[in-house]
Amino acid sequence: MAEAIVGPGPVQHSLKRVIGRRVLLLFVIGDILGAGIYALVGKVAGYVGGALWVPFLVAFVLAALTASAYAELVGKYPQAAGAALYANKAFNIPFVTFIVAFAVLMSGITSASAAARAFGGDYLGEFVTLPVVVGAFIFLGVVALVNFAGISESIKVNVVLTVIEAFGLLVVIAIGIYALLSGGGEPARALSFHPANGAFLGVLGGTALAFYALLGFEDSVNLAEESKDPQRDYPRALFGGLAVAAVIYMAVAFTATMLVDTETLKSSTGPLLEVVKVAGLAFPPKLFALIALLAVGNTALINMLMASRLVYGMAREGIVPRVFAAVHPTRSSPWVAIVFTVGIAAVLVATGDVGNLADTTVLLLLCVFAMVNVAVLVLRKDRVEHDHYRAPRWMPALGAVVCLVLALPFTGRGGDVYLRAGVLIAVGVVLWFVNRLFLAGQGDRPEVTSEGKAAS
Repeated sequence: MAEAIVGPGPVQHSLKRVIGRRVLLLFVIGDILGAGIYALVGKVAGYVGGALWVPFLVAFVLAALTASAYAELVGKYPQAAGAALYANKAFNIPFVTFIVAFAVLMSGITSASAAARAFGGDYLGEFVTLPVVVGAFIFLGVVALVNFAGISESIKVNVVLTVIEAFGLLVVIAIGIYALLSGGGEPARALSFHPANGAFLGVLGGTALAFYALLGFEDSVNLAEESKDPQRDYPRALFGGLAVAAVIYMAVAFTATMLVDTETLKSSTGPLLEVVKVAGLAFPPKLFALIALLAVGNTALINMLMASRLVYGMAREGIVPRVFAAVHPTRSSPWVAIVFTVGIAAVLVATGDVGNLADTTVLLLLCVFAMVNVAVLVLRKDRVEHDHYRAPRWMPALGAVVCLVLALPFTGRGGDVYLRAGVLIAVGVVLWFVNRLFLAGQGDRPEVTSEGKAAS
């Protein structure tokens, strides 16, 4: 819903501020919970070989550094634009603003691709036997159809799915508590390290991948314009949501490594299903697989909806070729943008697995986060009239350094991840220059406004 603002010139509209702190908290938790923990527990276990919960703890601490930058910037500029807005305000370089926005876009597509691979794995295998790629392609097709139909996710649906996702994780935690009380499992395994590359590099590599499970908190900035009191509510909801998710994740990770050996976790595309299957506390594996499919599927669906609308929005503003702004005459959906984003996702699904697609997502967003952390320091000179949260200077400064360190190859990230990320960004660069050349030939070059959009 929007409120009309009457003033000089044409009538403008702003989003209605209807979201309170509790709903905002649930949204942050719901955005974080999902494919990451359901699909990547085993991959993270491969880095540390035992104390699986440690990388999740370290990832939470490091994510909190960047979260402090977002908390300050959202309170300072309560607008639904996110990292691109902050980069534009801080540096005012249209190409940099575009690259930041495009990196966020591509991170959504790679995240959805990782989720699609997870969807087509062992969780789906509880119901039907299909090759992982086939299952992932079928899922992408369903996502495309839903997207084409014009169905959008509401806050109420997000809350319901959050409850379902959280319930599945609480089942795993309950299994862990039962195992501890009944003397089952091997708790010592959850306290030991057996990393292939040493403790430091093992934890660092595991943390870089576990970071994927905590992503999503940055999406909540898009609710800034609809929050009742973003200056007060957003920081509390953001840090509270991260803390709740971190506690759940560490408990799940402890349970997983206590009950299932590392090699089994590493080789499974449905690692939490392995936990349910060996639990002394009976819970139907098929029911848990269904919960996991909902959690993983919701992650992919939200990311692809976001990605297609972002491409459409860029095309409407003349930032990328306007063909991507084409809307279907009967369904009123951005069908060209949908085809473009699903096409890229299909290529990624065919050429990567869950682990390296998640790593690509993390790599892209680490670069964005580094930019946001620098932006908050640059924008300290920009004063606003209202009160807002102000992060201690050391937090975004350290956050920028940490993000850049985690983006380096010595964390164990493969060369294919850097190549994939480079190719995806190169696609954006090509679109940018093709669009600029085309508009230059027409004598109509867009200029990026203070909101990070191009003026038509």
